Amino acid sequence: MAFAAWWGILNLVLTVALLAAVVYLFVLIVRALKKYIGSKEVRAEKRAAKRTLGEALKAHRIQCHMTQEFVAESLGVSRQTVSKWENGVSHS
Repeated sequence: MAFAAWWGILNLVLTVALLAAVVYLFVLIVRALKKYIGSKEVRAEKRAAKRTLGEALKAHRIQCHMTQEFVAESLGVSRQTVSKWENGVSHS
């Protein structure tokens, strides 16, 4: 009889411990997801920082409604040079 009582208590303790572990893991996953969702701006900023100079030049040129000729004249280079920079063909 005593063995059955101890076995029941042990079974209950293990069940509660397992349930607590599952709840703890669920809380950790929810926290990680909230942190990931909240870091959207940081991830976008990192992605923008990884752009090449040519990609950044082209994006800014298009955003400002400038032509390659205008940029080339402003920098004192040919339009073909600006095109090569934007396409990643040349970096000089």
